[in-house]
Amino acid sequence: MPIFGLGTWQNDDPAACANTVKTALEAGYRHIDTAQAYGNERAVGQGLAAADVDREEVFLATKVWIDNLGYHDILESTEASLERLGVESFDLVYVHWPSRTYDPAETFRALDELVEAGKIDRLGISNFLPEHVDEAVEHADAPVFANQIELHPLLPQKELRHHCAERDVEVVAYSPLARGRVFEVPEIAQIAEKHDASPAQVSLAWLREKGVSAIPKATGEDHLLDNLASIGLELDASDVAAIDAIDRTERTVDPGFSPW
Repeated sequence: MPIFGLGTWQNDDPAACANTVKTALEAGYRHIDTAQAYGNERAVGQGLAAADVDREEVFLATKVWIDNLGYHDILESTEASLERLGVESFDLVYVHWPSRTYDPAETFRALDELVEAGKIDRLGISNFLPEHVDEAVEHADAPVFANQIELHPLLPQKELRHHCAERDVEVVAYSPLARGRVFEVPEIAQIAEKHDASPAQVSLAWLREKGVSAIPKATGEDHLLDNLASIGLELDASDVAAIDAIDRTERTVDPGFSPW
C-alpha cells in the first residue's frame, strides 16, 4: 500500500470528483480511497478510467457501510461497488465502522469469501478501537491488513497505533490535516517556516515518520500537488518531538454511532 494517497470524502460533485481523481493519478498519486457512504464510487471509477495510468498501478480501496454488514448484504453491496467503480477487484475493502449491522462472525465470513473469490485482495477495518481490532483479527481468516482511523497531530492515537502494530495491522490516517485545524497550530507553522514548506506538508510528513499512510482530501490541483510534495519533506528529530509534544486531543469526526 502506498504511504500516501487521496481521500474522497465529501467530494460528491460527480464531475469534480472524477476530475480530481484523474488529476491526482496523473500527478503521481497511486492510492485512491472511497466508500459506499460517500456516494461517489461511480465518479471515482470514471476518474480512474480517464487517467493515463494503468489500473494495476493504482491501490484502490472502498468501505462497506454500516447498513450493509450482514452476510448477504456485504456480498451484494461489494458487487455493486465493483460495478460502480468499473473494476474487477479491490486492493482493500474496509468495514467502515463496527456499528449497526456489524456482526464479526457474519461480516468476516462474507469478506473472507470475497477474498477467496478474488474480488478483494486485502481486508480492512475502520474506526476500530483496540478491543474491536482484536475481535476482527480473531474472526477473519484472511489477515486484517489495515485500520483506517482519524489521525493527525491533534489526535495522535498513540495507544491505538501501538496496538495495531502489535497485531501486525497497518494504520491509515483519514482527516490527516484535522479538516484544516493544523494550519492554525503555532508549532506546525514554525516547523513549516523552518523547512520552507506548508503546514499541510509538515503534518503529512509527521504521519509518514510514524509509519502511517495518509489519505488527505484535496480537490484543486494546487492542494493536490502541495500535499503530494510532503513525500519529499524530511523532518528532523526536534521537529517530530515538537509535534509529539502538542498537548491537544481533538476529534473532527464523531458520529453518534461511533464505538467510543
